[in-house]
Amino acid sequence: MNQKIKWILLTILAFSMLISCDETPQEGTLKPTYTFLLGAYTDNLDQGIGLLSFNFEEGILGISTIAKGVNNPSFVIATRAQDWVFAVEETNEGKVKVFAFDRIKNTLTLTDEQPSLGAHPCYLALSPDEKYLVVGNYSGGNFTVYQVNNGKLTQVQTVQHEGSSINLSRQAQSHVHSTVFHPDGKHLFVCDLGSDKIFSYQYRPDFAVPFQASTQVYFEVEAGEGPRHMAIHPNGKYLYLVHELSAAIGAYTFQNNQIQHIETYALTDPAFVGVVSAAEVKISPDAKFLYVSNRGEANELTSYKIKDDGTLELLERISTEGITPRNFSLTKDGKYLLVAHQDSEDIQVFERSITTGKLTKVDLLISTYKPVYLFPLDG
Repeated sequence: MNQKIKWILLTILAFSMLISCDETPQEGTLKPTYTFLLGAYTDNLDQGIGLLSFNFEEGILGISTIAKGVNNPSFVIATRAQDWVFAVEETNEGKVKVFAFDRIKNTLTLTDEQPSLGAHPCYLALSPDEKYLVVGNYSGGNFTVYQVNNGKLTQVQTVQHEGSSINLSRQAQSHVHSTVFHPDGKHLFVCDLGSDKIFSYQYRPDFAVPFQASTQVYFEVEAGEGPRHMAIHPNGKYLYLVHELSAAIGAYTFQNNQIQHIETYALTDPAFVGVVSAAEVKISPDAKFLYVSNRGEANELTSYKIKDDGTLELLERISTEGITPRNFSLTKDGKYLLVAHQDSEDIQVFERSITTGKLTKVDLLISTYKPVYLFPLDG
């Protein structure tokens, strides 16, 4: 082979390799797959804790059961390292379960279970240092605290609430509906639907009993509003409280260990007539927008812009395209919002504008038995 032909062949080879390299997907261009732990109500031993996988570009939305035989795991969370998973069993007896989580195989292995010491546990919160797990017992009207140690739980404290309010069918007694840690890691807020109060506790992890009543023991909302769930702005100044029974979202400040009311916003249009039951509240990852679900006959998501002073500006109300949106979750990049419909038994995907905060329904829907909670995972 003479030198000229050899040079031509080498040039062609080099050019083809360059094209091949250009066509190879570069790091960061791969389409993301999102995963969520799925909590649900159950009717048989084949049901339990689920794992939902979602990839918008590939049109993938799938669910697998990764822990069978868990009875009504209506609230499921994981540690930051995603090596441990905690779940309630929302029953009259009430239990809390711990699982070792293998993220490679996506399997859960039970390592411990303890009584929640109150009927119908419905909420779990890990302290920011992940030393303690707090469970809110709805029918028990109390919360129980466990020390966490390598997949084992040791009960260290149970705090009983007492009280009632004006809605005799829902507020005849205390009903602890959520336990939410402040971003500063020093305070715990306990929303009590039955007594219309937000209880405030100081968190002192080095004490044998880690939670003591704060200087403001509680803040009382308007009678009959029914405090349910709370989202706290990352700056720690603003609290957003779901008023379940009045279907509203309340904005509050928290400064100098004191909660104060700013304003309350009705979730429904003024012309709406029907049964309402507000459920979940979430703040977008960029902390610019807030979303609230409303069940009953509304079945809507209401979206707000969060203003600099903590007040809210209404963006839109949209149908969730299902029945009983008990819970919803945002992907960690804020691009999508997934709604779990308890009674239509499905999960609907919405695309979210990062710029405007508005939501658009997409053609991704999956049926699954009574889904009620979505916990976002990394990867």
